[in-house]
Amino acid sequence: MKFAILVNEGPYTHQASDSAYLFAKAALAKGHEIFRVFFYHDGVNNASRLTVPPQDDRHIVNRWSALAQEHGIDLVVCIAAAQRRGMLDENEMKRQGKDANNIAPGFRISGLGQLVEAGIQADRLVTFGD
Repeated sequence: MKFAILVNEGPYTHQASDSAYLFAKAALAKGHEIFRVFFYHDGVNNASRLTVPPQDDRHIVNRWSALAQEHGIDLVVCIAAAQRRGMLDENEMKRQGKDANNIAPGFRISGLGQLVEAGIQADRLVTFGD
């Protein structure tokens, strides 16, 4: 089965990101495919490369980056939600005239069309968070 995942909550403030990550790992372990993970609303904060959790805590951003690299998963961050929260990749940094970017490896910024496409291409769209 081909899954698309929607994450609507940020790391460390809600269980949604941890649950989505564990769901993705379990689905992959069972031989399923993850077509795309789309981060929306506060979920875009899962893509911040500036996240620094305590050493004895899990590093959710790094977990997503590693999962994407290992399995070729498309991690997409909603551009409108990202910009509202100060999340910029290299292209948006230049376009907006800013002097820094903060998107972690493996993530990319794009529009809601990527969520629509994921819903069409996948057998199931699973949503985590409100």
